Amino acid sequence: MIPTSGVVICLGFILGLLFTSVPWGGVWVLGLGMVGAVLFRKRRLGKATQYPTDGSTTQGLRNISSNIPHSRIWLVAGLVGLLASVYFQWRSPQPGAQDISTLLVSENNGNQQQLVMVRGQVISNPRLTRNQRGQFVLAATQVDQVKNEAGPLDAAKGVTGKLYVTVPLLQSTGLYPGQQIAVTGVLYKPRTAYNPGGFDFQKFLNYQGIFAGLSGRQITFLDEYDQRPWGWWQVRQRIVRSHTQSLGVPHGPLVSAMVLGSKAVDLPHDIRDLFVKAGLAHTLAASGFHVSLVLGLVMQLTSRASARTRFTFGCLALIIFLSLTGFQPSVLRAVIMGFAALVGLLLQRKVKKFASLLLAATLLLLINPLWIWDLGFQLSFLATLGLVVTVPALVKRLDWLPPVIASLIAVPLAATIWTLPVQLFVFGMMPAYGVILNMISTPLIATISIGGIISAIAALLWPTGGSTLAELLYYPTDWLFKLVQLFRSFPGNSLNLGSISTWQLLAIYALVILVWLVPSWQKRWLFASFMAIALVLIPFWHSANTLFRITVLAAGKEPVVVIQERGKVTLINGGKQGTGRFTILPFLQQQGINHIDSAIAFATERSGISSNLKYQDSSAWLEVLQTIRIDNFYEYSANLTNNITNQAIQQQVQKQQGIHQPLAPGQIVNTGSVTAQLINDKPVLQLQIQGQNWLLVGDVKAQEVEQLVKAGSLVRPQVLWCRPESLLDLVQMLQPQVAIASYTNLDPKTLSNLSKNQTQLFSTRDDGAIQWTPNNQFEAFIQETENKSTFF
Repeated sequence: MIPTSGVVICLGFILGLLFTSVPWGGVWVLGLGMVGAVLFRKRRLGKATQYPTDGSTTQGLRNISSNIPHSRIWLVAGLVGLLASVYFQWRSPQPGAQDISTLLVSENNGNQQQLVMVRGQVISNPRLTRNQRGQFVLAATQVDQVKNEAGPLDAAKGVTGKLYVTVPLLQSTGLYPGQQIAVTGVLYKPRTAYNPGGFDFQKFLNYQGIFAGLSGRQITFLDEYDQRPWGWWQVRQRIVRSHTQSLGVPHGPLVSAMVLGSKAVDLPHDIRDLFVKAGLAHTLAASGFHVSLVLGLVMQLTSRASARTRFTFGCLALIIFLSLTGFQPSVLRAVIMGFAALVGLLLQRKVKKFASLLLAATLLLLINPLWIWDLGFQLSFLATLGLVVTVPALVKRLDWLPPVIASLIAVPLAATIWTLPVQLFVFGMMPAYGVILNMISTPLIATISIGGIISAIAALLWPTGGSTLAELLYYPTDWLFKLVQLFRSFPGNSLNLGSISTWQLLAIYALVILVWLVPSWQKRWLFASFMAIALVLIPFWHSANTLFRITVLAAGKEPVVVIQERGKVTLINGGKQGTGRFTILPFLQQQGINHIDSAIAFATERSGISSNLKYQDSSAWLEVLQTIRIDNFYEYSANLTNNITNQAIQQQVQKQQGIHQPLAPGQIVNTGSVTAQLINDKPVLQLQIQGQNWLLVGDVKAQEVEQLVKAGSLVRPQVLWCRPESLLDLVQMLQPQVAIASYTNLDPKTLSNLSKNQTQLFSTRDDGAIQWTPNNQFEAFIQETENKSTFF
């Protein structure tokens, strides 16, 4: 068991890493250590409250809490926290002087593309992206060609660093780690988050030491096919092939993912999304559950052997499993705790689970302090903490049930209690039936995981035998798959509550910890539960019923606008394919929006043959409709043809018991205090919002807009959205107070001419989403995010 002083020092180290999100965070931790030293100047051994011995796993921590460390231990813990923040900064990846990212064209050079041929070594298994392209990481060693629109810049230049590479799917087929290749493609800088709730791809890659991407077009192989070096990837492939051969797709990859984790298996995205949204993401992540199964299987097979033999085989099994899963943080944590359990078995001593968990977390963060912000590490640590300290208390309260039933309820409930606040903080969403589904599916999950491990071992020795054993898992896997689909089909299967703030997160965890540690609060657990729920729901209810905000999302050339009006939500346009999944839905989820009152799909382009309007891509609406209910859907009448996508939209709206109706030119749509009108047969939509006139102009010439103004069909707007090619003419003609251009660069001449006007200019390319509220006026999302990052 870790002594009390060690617990305080470990917590000081972890707290120092967490405080890296705060300016001078290490100094704050040192200050907390000094405060602790003052409060506990004298050691208080055995004078703390005596907790009853109930045999629960929390007794070890309660005994620790009764021995307050000496004041100097608190000072040491504060100093360790300060050093931890320095250590975090020192270990944060930075591009080197010869990193390939230094070849990126400056942002000021517009849309110039850099065509390069990069030589290097593949260092990850190829995976399939959502856009059906192959993806892998390349350790770059040399750039043979560098070209852009201005011509060649350099040749045969030695470089360092890693590249995030995507290539056509067929190009990536057969690639393996360690292979020497040359990739021809376009260098680019990974995108940051441009919209609230959006994925910060740049930050995600930077934490991995990747600062540039390469959109590949062609791969040239530099080494022979038969020179493949041995690697664990070959063992993984053998297991996956064995499962897939007998079970097919998606059952085979699903079983492999439940054994090795989805990071080690290229599981189809739709299957992964299905399990994540249903609340079974943990079944696809190799973690403590899998480690316990592996150890349990080894201990059972070696039950008659000596303690040394069991220890040896257990350690060997853990090392092999860790190598197969790819050294993921969650697996490393579980393996360290597994080693601790084996040591306890060898020494015939009882292992304190909380102490081993804290030690595992500290060791992992010493190896890589950046894991403190890895979501998988956070959820794995919190879920295990819940199993260690909360499950015994829940089982005790459920002692009126059979032990098996009580355990089935307590385990998912304890994990949810400790992980849900982080999920709400990051995603703003919770699976409504997650706990119930976990209770029902646990026997199936255990059966599939155990059977998958056994068949995987058999496949390594005899592939045919492994496939034969895997065939026995078809029906359990199929039942699990259908069970998840059934729960996902239930109404309200996921609840968007909105991303909670930092103070809400800390307050909820404070309540959880009080119930865990303080006996008086343990008796008031129901009151604490209501307080935690109120901390989430009251701010959500207040914001939903008082907020008035308009958000112009950064969504390419389409004007995608979300109007939040005191509980009523209007969505204008869906954008192109992928916009619904990656832009609109994350924003709605982050805002806690569960349904849309009104949706308006108006044409923004003309066809190339005639002046008729067309709505090029409606698939984004299907992406939205599959998750969010729309009460009233208005679609430009010219789009209501026999187009298969439009028919699918109408069917989906009707399935949700919504109303689908045409939007005719000149028709006025009222959505609360906002009115929208499509102007004649032009791709122009006019909005009246609290006395302001907003104008969304699509593919239309400035002369046509001028004619509409002269004819009285169009009121001069206070806010203008248009395409960059017509921005200068429309601003000079209409003189709006604010102009918003879609995602693209503006040439220097246009910017110079625009600066002569009094119009405030925003570009979704540089500013990200643009938000307006009556009090705060207009704010750019990227600038606001940078300001908050500077503060926090």
